[in-house]
Amino acid sequence: MMTMSKNNMTIKVTPPTEGLFDLMIFARHADSQDPYNWVCSYQIQCLEPRNGEKLPENPFHFWGFHQKVRDFGIKESSHKGELLIAPEGTLLLTLQTSRPLLATYELINKDLDAALSKKCLAAQAEEEKLSCHVLCPFQGYYRLSMFVKDLEGSTFRNAANFLIRCLRPINQNELFPSGLSMHCGTGISSNGHGLSHPSHSSPIINTKLGKCNITFHMPADVEVTASLSKDKVINAKYPLERYVLVTHLRTKVSVCVVLPESGVYKVGLFGRSKDHKDFVHICDYVIRCFSDPSWPPFPRVYSLWRRGCVLLEPRTGVLQEQSWVRFRIKVPKAYQAVVLGQEKTVLQQTPNVVWEGDVFTGAAGTQVKLAAKFSQHCSSLEVILAFEVGSGSPASQGCSG
Repeated sequence: MMTMSKNNMTIKVTPPTEGLFDLMIFARHADSQDPYNWVCSYQIQCLEPRNGEKLPENPFHFWGFHQKVRDFGIKESSHKGELLIAPEGTLLLTLQTSRPLLATYELINKDLDAALSKKCLAAQAEEEKLSCHVLCPFQGYYRLSMFVKDLEGSTFRNAANFLIRCLRPINQNELFPSGLSMHCGTGISSNGHGLSHPSHSSPIINTKLGKCNITFHMPADVEVTASLSKDKVINAKYPLERYVLVTHLRTKVSVCVVLPESGVYKVGLFGRSKDHKDFVHICDYVIRCFSDPSWPPFPRVYSLWRRGCVLLEPRTGVLQEQSWVRFRIKVPKAYQAVVLGQEKTVLQQTPNVVWEGDVFTGAAGTQVKLAAKFSQHCSSLEVILAFEVGSGSPASQGCSG
């Protein structure tokens, strides 16, 4: 196990059996691409071998940091030395950087395949800090290799190879969701899209209630949308997209998430400015909940759900049959707002620009739609939200502040 610094090298040897071994050392200039030259040898006599697990394969030859790691832009690490201990199967590695960097990571263990390995890592890239949350699903040794590049760089370079020893593995049902990007939580990507003052800067959100609200300040010309995914959905009655509601206020965006069942979810945030037609990825969050939540979905959202639209009541998309429900909603520039269900209900506008009224839901299976007219001279109504009328016990409807 070879570790190097700028002017120093250390080799730790654990012979596999007792006996006499030759250790040959080869070297070359750090900037050279020439072949390595043999410089010296040692004979090692092992009287009694150390019974222990073999180290993971390391094609990069060195452990710890690259000897030119400061040139790569890395100043300081949260962990000293090349061996990191994960007593409960989790580890957070943080690195202070001298300039903004992007990083990717590779986790290797003898029992870990490539697909499972990607569910063990969540990376965050901030202006002067890189972070990697690591989960270890098996006991034993791991190699965590780190690759970095500048924002405008073309290739990632191996900057460090850490040896991780996991004492007690984490449950595989608690691994991260598939498909996380290198931009988890806030950082370079969210700042670059104009999002600031986040409610959650860490990429991992733990909730016992099974719901959370992620907010940012944002420019007026930026629009945000969100996706919710889970590797294995068991009991959700509706598509997961119904369990996310994005609300654009004047200077803020709110991403409200409710969970239909326990587990680990990925929330992907996407944004576009008024000059672009397509949404581009901003960042990901991981939401973890193991308290068996069963929240009902939000209403179905249509394209006219725009900046300034706020759903105050009801917050659930499934309404109780044969009951009266209070509707309160803000719809900017609407000339008229109505609810179409078993019968048509015209909402009244209050002095604080909230459309409100009491609506009778009717029979189970009915669809209730919130629609609006945006001109006095327009005869057609345009649908903004759609609700289902369900049977059984009343759903938790909640209310927004």
